[in-house]
Amino acid sequence: MTTAAMATSAKAGGRPASRYYEVYERAKTDPLGFWGDAAKEIDWYEPAKTVFDPDAGVYGRWFAGALCNTCFNAIDRHVLGGRAAQPALIYDSPVTGTKKTFTYSEMLSEVSTLAAILRDFGVGKGDRVILYMPMVPEALFGMLACARIGAIHSVVFGGFAPKELATRIDDATPKLVLSASCGIEPGRVVAYKPMLDEAINLATTKPETCIILQRPQLAADLTAGRDHDWAALRTAAQEAGKSADCVPVLATDPLYILYTSGTTGKPKGVVRDNGGHMVALKWTMKNLYGVDPGEVYWSASDVGWVVGHSYIVYAPLFHGCTTILYEGKPVGTPDAGAFWRVIAEHGCVTMFTAPTAFRAIKKEDPAGKLLGQYDLSKYRALFLAGERADPDTIAWAENLLKVPVIDHWWQTETAWAIAGNPLGLGELPVKHGSPTVAMPGYDVRIVDEGCHELEANKMGSIVIKLPLPPANLPTLWQQDDRFREAYLTEFPGYYKSGDAGFHDEDGYLFIMGRTDDIINVAGHRLSTGGMEEVLASHADVAECAVIGVRDDLKGEVPCGFIVLKSGVSRSPVEIESEIVGLVREKIGPVAAFKIAITVSRLPKTRSGKILRGTMKKIADSDPWTMPATIDDPAILDEIGSALKQHGVGQ
Repeated sequence: MTTAAMATSAKAGGRPASRYYEVYERAKTDPLGFWGDAAKEIDWYEPAKTVFDPDAGVYGRWFAGALCNTCFNAIDRHVLGGRAAQPALIYDSPVTGTKKTFTYSEMLSEVSTLAAILRDFGVGKGDRVILYMPMVPEALFGMLACARIGAIHSVVFGGFAPKELATRIDDATPKLVLSASCGIEPGRVVAYKPMLDEAINLATTKPETCIILQRPQLAADLTAGRDHDWAALRTAAQEAGKSADCVPVLATDPLYILYTSGTTGKPKGVVRDNGGHMVALKWTMKNLYGVDPGEVYWSASDVGWVVGHSYIVYAPLFHGCTTILYEGKPVGTPDAGAFWRVIAEHGCVTMFTAPTAFRAIKKEDPAGKLLGQYDLSKYRALFLAGERADPDTIAWAENLLKVPVIDHWWQTETAWAIAGNPLGLGELPVKHGSPTVAMPGYDVRIVDEGCHELEANKMGSIVIKLPLPPANLPTLWQQDDRFREAYLTEFPGYYKSGDAGFHDEDGYLFIMGRTDDIINVAGHRLSTGGMEEVLASHADVAECAVIGVRDDLKGEVPCGFIVLKSGVSRSPVEIESEIVGLVREKIGPVAAFKIAITVSRLPKTRSGKILRGTMKKIADSDPWTMPATIDDPAILDEIGSALKQHGVGQ
């Protein structure tokens, strides 16, 4: 049975048939009509002269000629439209014991005041502002204040190393920096101001002004003439009645720059425009996530990442929802029931987080006993993205939560899902291990090295036919040539995702990892993601990672790392032997899988992505540098020691 038939037959099971196929087909055959209709959900000062201009920019531009303002669509129009008293933002910080709610009216007051402060420091349309902030409401106010006056914000994850922050300062050349005295992690306070000072010393570009939010956990020393106290500026502006109105900008003007690591050492500044970003993200809230205006939506990410930009800040506010800003962890603040507490306490209907968060919860509370303490009666769906969601974790979450658990796939470059299961159009049948199907606007193909399309179930490079849909990056910041080279040259007429995978006979996509994670074992191209599925299926394994290790005979051989669930008392050696046998059984001898290593934890970025590339360099005894995004550098020493104990990398 085809997937379309499966979706139609869902009626027999009590579910309405999905409208996905007709909606996707319309977006494919009539993109101008489709996105033109979606644009009616946005308030424009002047509508677009053309929905898509193929001659503008590198590959074309959406809503050319339109005038708009992102902040107006996120806040002002809801205040004017009857949502002034509705909560716009719930700040929940278990690491500081703080909770606070801001209505749409209160958000408007805070943002327009801060926008006036920025304007008084000479920040205007097109100027860049870097935010180096923890997960506090002021981070959102800062982003929206920039959007309000037409400035371009660039959020750098709070706690990034000074050198990495300096490279971003030099690339964006900001007029002003918004920062805070510190960030709060479980059990420790991270001083931001010394790192900001060092970054400015390292940078060639020197920002004129820094506005520092002094947090009660740690006060920062301010540099005379450059640094200003955030609270003092806010009080003075409020007493003077200062407020800034929204500034109309072109739909094609940049809203923000978000940096992603580049292979040359120079970060890539992904540009996001104003118009297409609003149209696409507003469309996703109802059609993909199935959320209505007025409901409470939670993305458990960080504002420093694209998920935080899109689904903590912008999309929920465009849609008139209440968004949750959570300064905490899935475990340890205080326990593995933290997520259930937030969902229950704030009446959250839909949550979006990274698979690694649920693997951490599963490790600490495999039976899900803590869930029983909370009322999740309003909760309807869990969405996962950020890295591949293994089938075992999805099945565990489904059994525990009794709601749809939806894996979806997207990138910093795209701003929203390339593939997913659109609950708002009617849920499609779930296939564990697949983020389901391409979203409207994305024409996804699987190709070989010669850009020839591959048949179903054949592994290849995942590409997207140009033009990319609204909200996708139009270019890199002041680097059109690098944009072409990095994304458009290798597969002419297509955007190179850098991911590898396949589609099945029903058109479902399977994302098996970055193309770098496809290893060549004695001439056989094998997916580390496929092996990780097998490892994760073992009853005692909480999470895992597989890398390819250099081998003189076979070129590469796989090496698996496993973290065991809490309470497992069996010998790691015994479990490792079972893992090797399991891979041999499920994938076959061709995998040459003989190395399974038990570790207490895996090295990850702050957003939860496992640092497989660095692990591989350690295993291969290649030179490596400490990743700027790593959550805990000490873990890499643990990985090195574990590899040596197993005779790897000698």
